[in-house]
Amino acid sequence: MALFSKLVLPNGNEIKNRIGKGAMEENMADSDQGPSDQLYRLYDSWAKGGTGLIISGNVMVDGRAMTGPGGVVLENDRNLEKFRRWADIGTQNGAQFWMQINHPGRQMPGSLGQQAIAPSAVGLDLGAQSGRFPPPRAMTPEDIADIKECFTNTALLAETAGFSGVQIHAAHGYLLSQFLSPLVNKREDEWGGALENRARLLLDIVKSIRAAVRPDFAVTVKINSADFQRGGFSEDDARQVVEWLNPLGVDLIELSGGSYEAPAMMGTARDDRTLAREAYFLEFATEIRKVANMPIMVTGGIRRIEVANAVIESGVDMAGIATAIAICPDLPNRWQAGETPAPALKPIQMKDKALASAAQMSSVRFQMKKLSRGKRPNPNVWPLYALVTSELEAKSRAKQYRNWIARR
Repeated sequence: MALFSKLVLPNGNEIKNRIGKGAMEENMADSDQGPSDQLYRLYDSWAKGGTGLIISGNVMVDGRAMTGPGGVVLENDRNLEKFRRWADIGTQNGAQFWMQINHPGRQMPGSLGQQAIAPSAVGLDLGAQSGRFPPPRAMTPEDIADIKECFTNTALLAETAGFSGVQIHAAHGYLLSQFLSPLVNKREDEWGGALENRARLLLDIVKSIRAAVRPDFAVTVKINSADFQRGGFSEDDARQVVEWLNPLGVDLIELSGGSYEAPAMMGTARDDRTLAREAYFLEFATEIRKVANMPIMVTGGIRRIEVANAVIESGVDMAGIATAIAICPDLPNRWQAGETPAPALKPIQMKDKALASAAQMSSVRFQMKKLSRGKRPNPNVWPLYALVTSELEAKSRAKQYRNWIARR
C-alpha cells in the first residue's frame, strides 16, 4: 500500500489517501456553543491541504458535560445549519469528514460549574493540578441509559448535517475510556468488574448508532492501546475490545493511548518513560491489525513522510497526524508534491507532567488559533506563553459557558 492510495471502508466509501487529520481540541465554539467562523476557517485550511480524512475535535453529546469551555455541543437541531456549513467545508476537495463525539466524564474542569459524573466516584490524580477537576459523582443506571441515548442522538444529528461519519471517543481518559479502566470503574453491577462488563457501554453505543444511521454513514471508534498506568486498561484488554467490535459494523478503529493522568498521546507515560520516537503506538497497531476486521489508524507523533510511509508499509491502513498538520495544514499536498517538511513544536521542558501536557496542548491550540484567523502558525512559540494565553482565554470562555448554561 502507498501513502497516497485510496482506502475503501467496510461501508463502501473511499478515503482518497491514507493520511488522516487526527482530532485536536480547538475550543472555538461561538457564544451558543456551536461551530464558529474561526472553526470554519480552520477546517477550510485542512480540507484544502490534501488530507483524505478529517476528524473534528470533541463535539459534546451533552451540553452539561464539557472537556473545555469553548467546546462545540450538538444535542439538538438548534444549531443544525451551522453544522451543515461546517460539514460542507470539511468535505470539500473530496475529504471524508467525521465528527468526533464525546463525553468527558470526570475530566471536566471545575471552572465550568457542573457536576462531573463517572462510572465510580474516583477523582483525577494530577498532583498539584488535581484541584482543577472536582471529584465526580458515580453514575446511576439511569445516567448510563441517558448517555447511550445522547451519543446516538448526536450521531443522527451529525448524519443530518452532512458529516461523512462519527468517531466515538473511547480513549484519553474520557467517559467511555473511564468505563473500560479498572482504575476508574469500581462498579459491582453489570457495568463493572470483568472487561466484558466494563466494555458494555461502548459496545451498546456502537450497536445503537449503527442501527440508527444509514449503512454508508461511517461509525468509527477511538480507543487506547493502553492507559500507560499500572493496573489500568491494558494492551490485552484493547485487543479483546477490538475483537468484540469486529462484528458490529465498525468502519475504522483509531488507536492512541493515555489520559490526563498519563498523557501518552503527548509522548509521556506515567512512569517517566518518554515515547520519543514518532508513531508512538505503531508496534501495538501492527498487532491489532492481525485481529481486526476493520481498517486501523494509528495517531501519535507522526511528522515525517518517511514515518508515515513506514506506518502504511507495516500494514496499518491510515496514518493519523495531529500536531504536524496544525503547524502545516497543507502537509499532505506538500508531501505529494515531493517536499519533505517535518513540522515540530519547540520542546517542552517542565518537570510537572500535568503542566507539561497542558503546555503542549496549549502550543498546539495556539497554532490552530493562528490558522483560524487566516495567519501563519508559529511553531516556535514559547510553551509557557501559549499556556498562559490559553488559560486567560479559558477563563473568559468559562464565564461565557456558565452564562449559556444559565440561559438554558
